[in-house]
Amino acid sequence: MMRILFFFIVVLMLGVGFAWLADRPGDLVLTFSGMQYKVSLMVAATAVVAIVATVMLAWWLIKSIVASPYALRRHFRARKRDRGYQSLSTGLIAAGAGDGQKARLMIKQAEKLLNSDQEPLIKLLDAQAAMLEGRTDDARQKFEAMLDDPETRLLGLRGLYLEAQRLGARDASRHYAEEAAALAPSVEWAATAALGQKVTHGDWDGALVLLDKQKSARQIDKDKAKQERAAILTAKATELFETDPLSARPLAIEANKLAPDLIPAAIIAARTLFEQGDLRKGSKIIEQSWKRTPHPDAADIYVHARVGDSAVDRLKRARRLAGLYPSHPESGLAIARAALDAGEFRIAREAAEEVVRNKPREGAYLLLADIEEAQTGDQGRVRQWLSRAVKAPRDPAWTADGFVSPQWAPASPVTGRINAFEWKVPVEQLGPVIDVGDDDLPTIPDIDAAPAANADAKSEPILPPPAPARSRAHEAPAEIAEAEVVAFEPARTAPEPKKADKTSTDQRPVASVLPRLAEDEPEQGSSDEIFVAPVPDDPGVRPEHQSRSTAKKGRLF
Repeated sequence: MMRILFFFIVVLMLGVGFAWLADRPGDLVLTFSGMQYKVSLMVAATAVVAIVATVMLAWWLIKSIVASPYALRRHFRARKRDRGYQSLSTGLIAAGAGDGQKARLMIKQAEKLLNSDQEPLIKLLDAQAAMLEGRTDDARQKFEAMLDDPETRLLGLRGLYLEAQRLGARDASRHYAEEAAALAPSVEWAATAALGQKVTHGDWDGALVLLDKQKSARQIDKDKAKQERAAILTAKATELFETDPLSARPLAIEANKLAPDLIPAAIIAARTLFEQGDLRKGSKIIEQSWKRTPHPDAADIYVHARVGDSAVDRLKRARRLAGLYPSHPESGLAIARAALDAGEFRIAREAAEEVVRNKPREGAYLLLADIEEAQTGDQGRVRQWLSRAVKAPRDPAWTADGFVSPQWAPASPVTGRINAFEWKVPVEQLGPVIDVGDDDLPTIPDIDAAPAANADAKSEPILPPPAPARSRAHEAPAEIAEAEVVAFEPARTAPEPKKADKTSTDQRPVASVLPRLAEDEPEQGSSDEIFVAPVPDDPGVRPEHQSRSTAKKGRLF
């Protein structure tokens, strides 16, 4: 644009000059070698301009001829460089698409056309091609070679960090992330990775310092910084609670203030307050958390806040807490558990059945099995509830990046992301499911209407004797396995079962309630066996110190 403007100005000045000369006629007399030449002023000016233009054109022509070899070399060099960058670009696209063979071919072309020592992208493409071809040792060596060049040092650290993450070498990945964060604190992946590694290894103070640096550098926004700081403080307070509850209290309270919706922060804050006798403030924290997201551990801590409370007092506290969010299933389950501990079986059953009617879930059926065992000892009904629990929707659990954990953690074990765990129903893995409807199964005869003619039948009783204990954790796998028994032979006539609760007059599916009917005593030498399906790993399997209803709960501590 400037050149065009300059050319326009020169032409305008020449035009103005010639017009001025045309308005002022005159002659130019030139005496040279005894000869006198007389021309008009306009002709003389035109001749001068022509001579100047001729000299400039001649100078440009001579200069072009002299500089032509250099220009020719530069042209071919630029063309070669363009071809090299085109090969490099094609190779990077092929590596990104997973075509290792084409990427390797483009590397060879790029190395011929470009200087590999001066072009770092060739080293990167070479390392990526080695990873695509499965030569991880070569890729790691190439990334390590990048550490010697200040220009590619950060790139090599990132490659080594990703390779260590892929191989599960957590210590190595932590080292590379921290080195990259020290080299370039403004790089987000390095700072985030180093922060996640510190949290995963329990370096709470180091994580808090690094988080403050990220906040000062404005790498993360204020809201995210608050959430991550609350998660780290919660984890630190949880670790200190068992040994130093007094030091854990300010950390837990600060975490709860930073993130009121973080359930573990509210729970550990309430625990520290209850430990020091501050019942009112601790209860208020749990109540505020319950209004946002009810959690079974929050209910358990709230109900058992006072050590000297009786079971009836704990039931009253459970009802008070449930009244803050009466429509949530956890409210009904909290009342049912407290009523079961207090021996109020009718209240416990009504609360649990209300949850089953509105929003059935695995934990509600397991709790009904506990109630049935404690109230009636009817093993048939107990197994019926257990079989329904197998097919019921799963209870919420702590989930992060597809990983389901029984306990909350401040960072994801998969990606190292801070505050990644969420309290939600885990995503079920899709797979073939064989579900037999209740209408297709044989039913249990009415206990009270069983014919007396069956009393003399020579077979085992249908119902096993009730167990004396309410919760038998060591028998839970067997109970679930019995619910999965597959019978291949026709059932024989069964005798009258033992008398149970007369309220149990409903027709219930045999396969979902009872084990296979016992056969007559086999003949001597018979090798017939009953095929039992593998024990499922969902409901019913619980530690010895827990009941069925608490075996699937996601414990925080």
